[in-house]
Amino acid sequence: MADHDPKDETRERIPAMQSLLENPFLLLFIGVAMPTVFYIIWGIMEVVTIPLAQ
Repeated sequence: MADHDPKDETRERIPAMQSLLENPFLLLFIGVAMPTVFYIIWGIMEVVTIPLAQ
């Protein structure tokens, strides 16, 4: 049997999604930024749909 080389594990590339999910500050930023962007877009759409006064 071939011996297991521990250096092989350190050379493995960490997947992008794993890096994203392991970063709490990035998750916090996304959790605050996404609803903010959606509410701003929703608000703009609501203002645009208000009928003009005659």
